[in-house]
Parts: sequence; C-alpha cells; structure tokens
Amino acid sequence: MAFSYSRGTAITFLVLIFTSISCIINIPTAEARIRRYKWEAKYEYKSPDCYKKLVITINGRTPGPTILAQQNDTVIVEVKNSLMTENLAIHWHGIRQIGSPWFDGTEGVTQCPIVPGDTFIYQFVVDRPGTYLYHAHYGMQREAGLYGSIRVSLPDGQSEPFAYDYDRSIILNDWYHKSVYEQATGLASVPFSWVNEPQSLLIQGKGLFNCSTPGIQAGLCNSTTPECFPYVMTVVPAKTYRLRISSLTALSALSFQIQGHNMTVVEADGHYVKPFVVKNLFIYSGETYSVLIKTDQNPSTNYWMTTDVVSRKPGTSQGLAILNYYPNHPRRPPPTPPPSGPLWNLTEPRLAQSLAIKAHPDHIHPPPLTAHRTIIMLNTQNRVNDHVRWSINNVSFNLPHTPYLISLKHNLSGVHTRIPPPTGYNLKNYDIYSVQDNKNATISDHSVYKLEFNTTVDVILQNANSMSNNTSETHPWHLHGHDFWVLGYGKGKFEMENDTRTYNLVDPIMKNTVPVHPYGWTALRFKSDNPGVWLFHCHIESHFFMGMGVVFEEGIDRIGKLPSSIMGCGETKDIIHKP
Repeated sequence: MAFSYSRGTAITFLVLIFTSISCIINIPTAEARIRRYKWEAKYEYKSPDCYKKLVITINGRTPGPTILAQQNDTVIVEVKNSLMTENLAIHWHGIRQIGSPWFDGTEGVTQCPIVPGDTFIYQFVVDRPGTYLYHAHYGMQREAGLYGSIRVSLPDGQSEPFAYDYDRSIILNDWYHKSVYEQATGLASVPFSWVNEPQSLLIQGKGLFNCSTPGIQAGLCNSTTPECFPYVMTVVPAKTYRLRISSLTALSALSFQIQGHNMTVVEADGHYVKPFVVKNLFIYSGETYSVLIKTDQNPSTNYWMTTDVVSRKPGTSQGLAILNYYPNHPRRPPPTPPPSGPLWNLTEPRLAQSLAIKAHPDHIHPPPLTAHRTIIMLNTQNRVNDHVRWSINNVSFNLPHTPYLISLKHNLSGVHTRIPPPTGYNLKNYDIYSVQDNKNATISDHSVYKLEFNTTVDVILQNANSMSNNTSETHPWHLHGHDFWVLGYGKGKFEMENDTRTYNLVDPIMKNTVPVHPYGWTALRFKSDNPGVWLFHCHIESHFFMGMGVVFEEGIDRIGKLPSSIMGCGETKDIIHKP
C-alpha cells in the first residue's frame, strides 16, 4: 500500500520510533520541567447551587484550573489580585516547600498578603507524586470559592502500584450563602453568632439548593440555570477509573459514595495505601484520597454519586452528581433515588476507616522508633472576655501582623516572643467528657513551638467536650511543610504508658491531614527536618478563625535570604531596603 506524507508527519514518525526504542533500553526521555500558570483572582457573580452570590474565581472559574505536573517539576504561578478591596494569599496544600518555605502561601506565617492590584509569583518544586490541593489562606476566603486541584504524576517510565485507564479529580465542599465577612463578624461578636450548617454540598463546584425554601429573596435563586445542574462524570464501560477525591469543606465531615459501585482506596495525601474496599468513603476537610472504581455495572443507565454530612446533625441536603455511562445522555437522571448515606452520629465506622489506612507493602517509610519530644495538645472550646474561642492547651491563636518567618529570621524585637506557649491545663485531671466553663484561656500571637532541627517529634491531639451543646466535634488537623506518620487513634483520654504500646510502627501511613474523632485522640510523628516556620491547625475555617492552631519553628538559621516579595506588612517594610 502506497501513501504520502509531509515533512511534519515524517518527524512525528521518527519521534515515535525513538520513543519506543528509549522505552526498551530505558533512555530517559524527559527531565524535570517548568510548569507556568498565570492567574487572576477576582469576584464574580456565580450560582454554583442555583443561588446567586459573589464568588472568588480564578480566571473566571471555581473550582480553579487544575495544576498538572510531574514529580520534580517546578511550578510557577503568577497571581494577580483583582479583588479590589481584599488581600489574598494562596496555600499549596500538601506541597512541602522544601527549599522554598516563603512560598507556602500562609498569610501571617510565611508571607505578607497580596494587596489589591498587585501580582505575586509563587515558585516551588513538586517533589512527590500524588493528589494535592490549593486554596486561599487569608481570613476565611477559602469558602468563597478560591480552591482547586494539584495532580502530580510520576516521571515518564515509572509506574504506580495499581493500574487504571482514566484519571479524574473531584473536590467536595460545603457552601454558604452568607459572605465570609458576615460569618467572621458573627464569630468575633459578643454575643456570639455561629455560622450554622451550610446551605448546600457541592461536588466539583456544583450543587442544588431548593429555591422554594422560605425566605429566599426573589430573583436570587433559579433552579433552571444550567450552572447548577449536577456535576456529570462521563465514563466508558468496562474500564478502571482513578478518582482523586478531595475535601475542602469549611465545616462538614463527609461521606462519599457511588451508587452500585465499590471503591478501592489506593492513595491518601500523596502516599500509596495498602488497598482496601469501601462503600462509603469518609473524608475530612483537607484530606485527599485516590480510589479505583470499575465501570462494570449495567451500561444502559446512569448512577448517582452522593455526599452526606457526618459527625454533625445534618442541616444540609445531600450533595448529588451523576456517573454517566457513555453513550447515555449525560443529563438523564438515574432511574432510582439516590442511596442514603450512613448515620451521621456513628463514630465506629469512621474510626474503623482511619485504622484501616496503612502504607502499601512496597512503599513503607519506616518511622523512627522513638521520639525526642512529645507534645500533647488538648483541643478545647473557651470563653475569653465573653468571646467564644477555640484553644490549644489554654491558648487561643491569633495570626500576627508581621509574619513569623520574617520576624523570627530577622530577630525582630517587640513583634512576638519566641517562648513556647504555656501548657495551661492539668491534662491528667481534665475531664474531657464534661461541659467546662473554660473561662481562663488567653489569646496570643506567640503560639510558637521551637523545635530542635532534625529531631523526631510526637504530637498527641486530644479531643474534649465543647462548652454549650455537650458534644465533641471532629477536628481535621493539617500540618504545613511536612508529612507525618499516623501512629494511632484511640477513644477517651490518652494514657502515655498504655496507649503508646498500641502505636503502629510497622506500616503506618504518612499524611498531612488527620482527623481527631469525638472524645478521642490521634497520635502522629514527624521529623523537624524542613527549615522554616510551619502552621499546624484545624482545617475547619471557623475553628481556625476562632484560634485553633499553633506554629512550629525549625532550622530557621539554615534558611537563606528571604525574598522581598513576601514582605511589606507589619514591621517588615524596613527589611526590604536592607542589603
């Protein structure tokens, strides 16, 4: 058979031949690359759940663009703040920022905020494959819509310990109709005004609010707008899909399921998991999971994907999306009602999932067998000068005007002290089950734990009762700049002599976000080997706003000159002009 071809076709043909040969003899075909993104953040009117409100978008989108990269690539994101009257900072959730602690994107900790009209350039290396996130880290902006996915793949020629045909990302979050300013004002007021339950649950930025709800202003809600039609994920029958499920809820713990399909968990926060099968995936704010599903059900119909609130009594309707089997019409609703979620107040199944997550047998990173230091952190709700706050060991955290990284690196005096926060409570005698007055907490901007560099640190997160409703809440804790080994979970009060014997030192999973279950404890271990100043906080927006966080300082003398772009606020202005 004769055929003709152009010069371009010939070049393409030669490239294909060379690529095939290089794969056979293992010649590297690509080196680490630079991935450039140019973003503009601004407010726009959107109706993600049919209700029209101001939303922060990136290049007109929420969720924002997905960052795609390979391991060891350099990512450069040029961000223009077009919010007009509002500062901005973006955190790269799960990226450890090794060698670039100033680009962690945490206002008040690692940088001054990006002021309206300014452009800021973030530059960092994605040193591990996996599923990560980005989101706003100024005030409570995250829940205004500024968030998105980061997918880091392995270098060419390397493979993961599981096989799949297609790769998809799904972000789950809850959605409020009140602005973050209204919510923050209520949280900081006397009398206290709680944010209450969200109005909707979104799946990949789409939800469905009942526009017939009493009290909704005419014209603000339109259930026929195409913008709020449920998210549709179209699949091909007889294939395996990797779904990267992430949560960026402001408040809610969630359960996620796909009607008629089991999910095999294979990755958590960028680390390979010993595979296990779930019907419901429990997921907490800041967590990421990869699950595998097989499209092996009846291909003549579509199926519901649902998300439900757990751990709090739901005041929000179920979140819905559609798994569309091609070639069915994507807007054809499934023929049966959505499956109901698990009971919201059952802790046992959620604790069981936490205990089931172990490192993949071929990808175990053994933890140090002992720790140099153990820090026990009691999470309590407190009242300080009639304000309702969350506290750690009787200290409620406030972000400073001068970022810690700058003040500590330059030894700025009078900004905040470098002493560790006080231990506060007598933890041994504190009753975690009773409703306490907790009127003796302090509000501080110096909740800094100074860690000896390259040592092993254990943190025990201890949950307790809240002040008003005789409940213990689930708190997802996120550590910046590190992954940690999850050594164990337990019920009740942590007992050093007995509970340390139950630690998993054989195959613990490594994560960057971990839940603390009601009336329970979680033990984690990490190495203080990443020079910088790193935030450790509850990932519930209102809880962190109300003081639930601390800061770790480590190896700051090993950090070189800080870039001037992170300065300009508080006491940092004069540093910019120093040689």
